[in-house]
Amino acid sequence: ENYEQWNSRYEEAALSTENREAKLNAIGDEIEYDLELVGATAIEDRLQDEVAETISVLKAAGIKVWVLTGDKIETAINIGYS
Repeated sequence: ENYEQWNSRYEEAALSTENREAKLNAIGDEIEYDLELVGATAIEDRLQDEVAETISVLKAAGIKVWVLTGDKIETAINIGYS
């Protein structure tokens, strides 16, 4: 199977009016395996919504999480508490 075939099924699921989320999750599972995630993000000094939950999920999945902060010690403390 190639990407074009998978993408066709993905587009069909994305246009579905019934069970769209479940269909998209199933299609995503077909291609999202045995991957190495490498990425970075930046946020403002205030702790964004769901950051604590996101960090917990990433760590539970065995993903190493490094958090770099800017110039404020308060930001580092807030992230540490999260």
